[in-house]
Amino acid sequence: MRLAHIQSETPGEMNATLRALARTMSDGGARVVGAVQVNTAAAAEDAPIDMDLELLPDGEVIRISQRLGPGSSGCRLDPAQLETAVGICSRRLASGADLLIVNKFGAHEAEGRGFRDLIGAALAEGVPVVVGVAPAKLSAFQEFAGELSQEIPCETEALRNWCLEDASSAQ
Repeated sequence: MRLAHIQSETPGEMNATLRALARTMSDGGARVVGAVQVNTAAAAEDAPIDMDLELLPDGEVIRISQRLGPGSSGCRLDPAQLETAVGICSRRLASGADLLIVNKFGAHEAEGRGFRDLIGAALAEGVPVVVGVAPAKLSAFQEFAGELSQEIPCETEALRNWCLEDASSAQ
């Protein structure tokens, strides 16, 4: 059972790193499932970004943000769309995978929803997992993962090496 997590204070860095890892591992023949986040600037300059999940391995995109209207300050995550993405990823994991990538252990995961059960299912099946963890959710992630997770630098090469170590140790 192997679990790695990355962190970054730089906006967008975890997303870019996880996307690059998915591409690198897929190009090397690994069956990669999960989701990477793609943020898109909204049409209006003062509007918040749109958050999409690109589902692996085929690139299907699901918008997980919702527009709440001017002046709103609530959470923009669309929980129904997040759960749709989780369901698709669950089916893909069940079809076989060498690596699960989860864009973020966020508020929903901290509360026991979102990708949390999928992470556990992958680990139970012996599929290594890489998760992005926002600094604000690190304590909730550590409570969930215990001593199991290893922090890896937010660098594609470091993550690739961790994944390949796992593959070579399984042989």
